[in-house]
Amino acid sequence: MPFRSGKGRPVTPTPDFLFSRQEFQRPTGAGSRLGAAAPFGWRPGRLVLPAIGVIALAAALVYSNSFSGAFVFDDDGSITENPSIRSLWPIWSVFAPPNHGETVTGRPLLNFTLAINYAISGTKTWSYHVGNLMIHIVAALLLFGVVRRTLLLPSMRRRWRQAALPLAFATALLWAVHPLQTESVTYIVQRAESLMAMFYLATLYCVIRGARSLRPQSTAWYVAAALVCLAGMASKEVMASAPLIVFFYDRAFLAGSFREAWRRRYVLYLVFACTWLLLGWLVLSGAAAVGIGIGMTWHAYLCTQFGAIVHYLRLCVWPHPLLFHYGIVVAKDAWGIVPYATVIVTLGIATACALWRWPKAGFLGICFFAILAPSSSVVPACVVQTIAEHRMYLPSTVVLATMVLGAYALGRRAVRRGAISFRTAQVAGVSAVAAISVVFGILTFQRNFDYQSVLSIWEDTVAKAPDNAQAYVNYGLALAERGRLDDACDCFRTSIRLMPRWERAYNDLGNVLFRQGRVDEAVAEYEQALKVKPNYASALNNLGNVSLQRHKVDEAAAFYRRALDIKPDHADALNNLGIICASRGQLDEAVAHFQMAVQAKPHDAQFRDNLYRAMTDRQRLAGR
Repeated sequence: MPFRSGKGRPVTPTPDFLFSRQEFQRPTGAGSRLGAAAPFGWRPGRLVLPAIGVIALAAALVYSNSFSGAFVFDDDGSITENPSIRSLWPIWSVFAPPNHGETVTGRPLLNFTLAINYAISGTKTWSYHVGNLMIHIVAALLLFGVVRRTLLLPSMRRRWRQAALPLAFATALLWAVHPLQTESVTYIVQRAESLMAMFYLATLYCVIRGARSLRPQSTAWYVAAALVCLAGMASKEVMASAPLIVFFYDRAFLAGSFREAWRRRYVLYLVFACTWLLLGWLVLSGAAAVGIGIGMTWHAYLCTQFGAIVHYLRLCVWPHPLLFHYGIVVAKDAWGIVPYATVIVTLGIATACALWRWPKAGFLGICFFAILAPSSSVVPACVVQTIAEHRMYLPSTVVLATMVLGAYALGRRAVRRGAISFRTAQVAGVSAVAAISVVFGILTFQRNFDYQSVLSIWEDTVAKAPDNAQAYVNYGLALAERGRLDDACDCFRTSIRLMPRWERAYNDLGNVLFRQGRVDEAVAEYEQALKVKPNYASALNNLGNVSLQRHKVDEAAAFYRRALDIKPDHADALNNLGIICASRGQLDEAVAHFQMAVQAKPHDAQFRDNLYRAMTDRQRLAGR
């Protein structure tokens, strides 16, 4: 039955998540103008599309120079050396990524998106960067939708309704252009983080839309929420907290209590719980992706994360310096633990208290900690670095939203007390958002240049972290590729000085010395690598190369076979052993070794050429 006005005329009810025109008449007093967000005669709904366009355009502009960025670091193992993305059919092979600790391990949907890019551009990076940017833009727009619709909920709109659109716009814009996001957007394989974040925000957005819709639309939104939650579980393990965060959101903003949230949507939460089954299976089948077996105790990792989280919070406010690779940073003394632990424990206690007394404010705190928990708590999340900026991609939404809403609340209070006028507060807010966005955008644009080549990103890293042994090894490799062998040797020796028990530094130094013709020195480095790690396949393969150069073929073959016993898919050892077999006329065995080498490294032209020659020789001999 339609509502009727006081004069008896039917009135179409306005949904409580929209605005009526009467709510935007020009206010008459200073106090009533505090929340005004639109000029007289404007409906804020008309500004939604322009706001979406500005956010998307700003993100596209600040990342417009990222499309020529190179494959760096983990991109090689997950993209250029990943055989599972070479073809989109059979589709089940695409959803079975390598299981050797690559970034795609245990993340089939991430692997699938990379396979799409490979089908488009092969090993040319432009399509991968376009894909990363599109995911980032969609995530920013979902953040805009989540914040805006949250502020328009019945439990929030009395205080926030007229400022919902500009506050949501400011939050999403600042987040989209923030320099801290570059590692998740410009570093190709860290699409894992942005893809997961997109599905995380989409899950929350769909639940909000479902809660504010009538059937059958609400059912459709809930089905969509379950599907995107499942997709997030197949993208990265951090998605594990999404069902819990939705439940806390429901309690704080929609239902008012956990009991009521469960009563209204228990079927949805049971479906969400089922998505954990997929995540559990993926984690168990790809344990290396989450750092199981890293060799670091859980309490040492936890103590390090106190300082890491404080560092992340600082970067949200002051994003400098940004570091591509932090290495294995471990807090070892009280001064490296207690001050940071005090800050984090205080924030944790404040969050717990707020969840009880002020659930809406407490939601922001629990959201921040829950998203960071899988990677920044007690489980070592990466075998090569304890701190990583990409882990703040999604948690930074909470930090920026808190800052924007907090600044608005302070301005509102100042206007109420007469400290400043409404117009001054409005101009100051708009100017601050514009200025910060421009500064963030410029820093993001500049940061993208560091990703233009492998050499540039590692040069920047060692300049900012001169005590990072791992960075020096990677910088040395980049220098060696450019032919700067003496400089590369210096980098490897610096790495050995910083981390004497790291076998890779000795092995890579030996490789450069071997290229310089300093064979005896190279052998000494390979043997030192084996002293550190006796089952190091790469050092055994390199000793085989030395023996082959010295015409000790049997000795070389023995080294290659020992390397393959340790690592059966070692491409270089397979290729080298194939060469020996071919020289001895053992063409069937040579072809088998070359085929496995090509399978391990499909883009190596030398391996493919060796395979072709061996197969040709075998056919020629068979035809005699």
